[in-house]
Amino acid sequence: MTQGYCVKCKKKQEMKNEKEVTFKAKGGKKRNAMSGTCPKCGTKMFRILPSKK
Repeated sequence: MTQGYCVKCKKKQEMKNEKEVTFKAKGGKKRNAMSGTCPKCGTKMFRILPSKK
């Protein structure tokens, strides 16, 4: 499980129902990220993953 920062709880939590997503970044590049929900409050969480070289 991946940890992310919950804005509503204001602390790091383990993401629930996580999945890997791709989004457009600066300069036309694509970045990978993990998207999920907070197990305590249900708020959507997001974590940008490091780029693969």
